[in-house]
Amino acid sequence: MELEQKIICDPAVPVNDPFIHSTMVHSSPIIDVVAAVIIRSDGSFLLARRPEGKPYAGYWEFPGGKVEPGESLPHALSRELLEELGIQVEHAYPWITRVFTYPHATVRLHFYRVVKWHGEPHPHENQELSWQFMSNIAVDPMLPANAPVLRALGLPPVYAITNAVELGVQFALMQIESALQQGLRLLQVREKGMARDELRAFAGEVVALAHHHGARVLVNGDVALSREIGADGVHFPSVQLMDLSSRPDINWCGASCHNVEELFHAEQLAMDFVVLGPVLPTLSHPGFPVLGWQKFATLIRDYPLPVYALGGLRQEDLITAWEHGGHGVAMMRSMVGGSFDRINTVPVE
Repeated sequence: MELEQKIICDPAVPVNDPFIHSTMVHSSPIIDVVAAVIIRSDGSFLLARRPEGKPYAGYWEFPGGKVEPGESLPHALSRELLEELGIQVEHAYPWITRVFTYPHATVRLHFYRVVKWHGEPHPHENQELSWQFMSNIAVDPMLPANAPVLRALGLPPVYAITNAVELGVQFALMQIESALQQGLRLLQVREKGMARDELRAFAGEVVALAHHHGARVLVNGDVALSREIGADGVHFPSVQLMDLSSRPDINWCGASCHNVEELFHAEQLAMDFVVLGPVLPTLSHPGFPVLGWQKFATLIRDYPLPVYALGGLRQEDLITAWEHGGHGVAMMRSMVGGSFDRINTVPVE
């Protein structure tokens, strides 16, 4: 008996949508392709080696293939994985969309994170298969289009934001250390009301704690401070983002966005990820207009950067964010409670 497929589809967007992502503007015809990031419960993901006779033979890639005329993306994903690997997709989430121009074609890669399937993947098209971990990718060479995808895949699903001015520095540091012990791996130091010297000291302690646990820290809006304390990057508020003409020379760059124009600019600057919100009402901005999940999904459809949903969210909202195309959730007041280890390694049950 065939299992019922459950593929989470991103909501439809009108063809006359005034926002067209820059990566979608090309003079040559674009071939739509679905690509599957097939993730096991231990965090490993599947790569396939292109067989002889195909362009870029011998290169490693995420499994998938062309979307047929008139075919929906979820149907194409199911068909390709059944033909290519012999598995039936049961649960998949829309993720990022990247456009890449090869010498032989321009392709628009619609990535899905496949987290549940029936059957064991086996090569049905003479390709070689290999399960890999982000911490140790042992196959080479990778298709050129995959470098930013692998970088995005390495981002954890939860992005925590500090709130020491409200909580008190010592209590905030205790909260951060507890969350790091539970598996938190990405933080932003955002303390608008803190004096410069106090901020330097606090941010330095956060970096030390985070690096001890293998986590990354971004400093809100201050490139010089980020470099001074050895942080991993900078998170730019939307106003600062719109003033940038190029990406700063730092390892990790995130940005806050609230609308189409800011998303577009973040893409043009090749930010590593963005935070989009507010999705739901927040304690810090009562009465402020919110996007809601439907508009969140519409804004990021076919978007090339990973997007964290922000605004009134908790760890429990993670699956909802995935269902609407988000990479994960960003949160300030829900840092403690629940296991980050669980959500870092098991996308869905």
